[in-house]
Amino acid sequence: MTQLPQGGPQTQRAPEQAPAPTGLPAQRPVSWAVQSRRLRAVATTEPGRLQIIGAVLALLVVAFGAVTALEISHRASAADDVVGRSQPLSADAASIYRSLADADTMAAGGFLAGAQEPKAVQEQYRKDIEEAARLLVKASANTDSSTSSWREITTLNEVLPVYTGLIERARANNRQGLPLGGAYLRYANQKMTDELLPAAERLYAEETGRLDRDAADARRWPFLSLAAGLVVLGALVWMQRRNYRRTNRVFNHGLLVATAAASVVLIWLAVGHTVARTELRSAMTQGQESLDVLNNARINSLKARANENLTLVARGAVLTADGSADQYETDYTTGMKALRAQLEEAERLADDESGSAPVAKAAKSVTEWQERHRKARATDDRGDYEGALQQIIGAEDSTGQSFQQVDSALRTALAHEQGEFTAAAEDGRGALRGLPTGAAALAVLGAVAAILGINRRLSEYR
Repeated sequence: MTQLPQGGPQTQRAPEQAPAPTGLPAQRPVSWAVQSRRLRAVATTEPGRLQIIGAVLALLVVAFGAVTALEISHRASAADDVVGRSQPLSADAASIYRSLADADTMAAGGFLAGAQEPKAVQEQYRKDIEEAARLLVKASANTDSSTSSWREITTLNEVLPVYTGLIERARANNRQGLPLGGAYLRYANQKMTDELLPAAERLYAEETGRLDRDAADARRWPFLSLAAGLVVLGALVWMQRRNYRRTNRVFNHGLLVATAAASVVLIWLAVGHTVARTELRSAMTQGQESLDVLNNARINSLKARANENLTLVARGAVLTADGSADQYETDYTTGMKALRAQLEEAERLADDESGSAPVAKAAKSVTEWQERHRKARATDDRGDYEGALQQIIGAEDSTGQSFQQVDSALRTALAHEQGEFTAAAEDGRGALRGLPTGAAALAVLGAVAAILGINRRLSEYR
């Protein structure tokens, strides 16, 4: 028996395997030309064409739902801002303006009453200052520090303590019968007129401008969504007509459901946005415009009343730049002229009896106020200061009584217009509620239905 050799260099080894190739050439991607040929080959058959059409229809329906959801979400967000942010901030800015003007009026009226300032006047002045300070804190919390509104709020916060300090000095001197009190009061009024009220007016204008921009954003037509909806409906109708011509079948249930879903979204979109647009426009034209005019009218009445009081406080010590007339009397005349014009505008804008009646009452009281003012000025010009004082701040038949009637009527008109604005704006916001979610859900339903309808036709080829 032959023995196999063992060990040593003569030992036989298994043939070594060649090393595995380490760099196999990567599979080249299919070129665009090849893909195009394959697609054209598929499209030459009816099943292939149906698959392509089904994919395109589903994509169009989903795109329609997505675009509608995005556009209407933006409109709904703007409508939410109108109701919950912009208009409240605008109203707060107007309240700051009114509170400051009323505080100045109360300070001048209390000073005229003498050393024993009426408690009701003191209390109203305190409430006005506290209300202005509270609203400034609220506005600060809801305003970006980079905006112009923030700068106006900062100015108001800085100057308001200076003003109140001057008023307290005026009161202290007045209680002691010192004429220096009148100088402090005039200086305080100058701070109010030159710094506080202009800053409050700019703040109100800025916040009202933001309200206008939000309302305009909410009312903008969703043209992209409407166009997408028309394209989708056209494509679905074309496909059903194509299906009928090739098969003589009137209905394809899947395509019919997809068409119904797209139609519901498009009608909901058109009707919902039209209602929202109409209500928001009504809120701005019949509510906010009236509020703006009435706010300015009330502020002018407050400023006119403060100037009327200061005319007696200054006793001719403050003249116009040319020295020809009393500055406070001139400012009173200018303010009353603006007040009458604004009341005429407010009456024109009022759209019902509840809105026009208080404005007409305010206009009637303004006429009475001016007549009583002329009599008081004539009394003062004759040298009867005490008689003029009673005609200005007296309990009966005084300009102060007429002013209170004007102020009360304007408060009533403002409350009515605020209610009108809120109701219309909330109706506009409500018309958009649920539309983004509904559009997305119906789009998914329509896409699935379109695919099922096409698959129903494909099954006939199997």
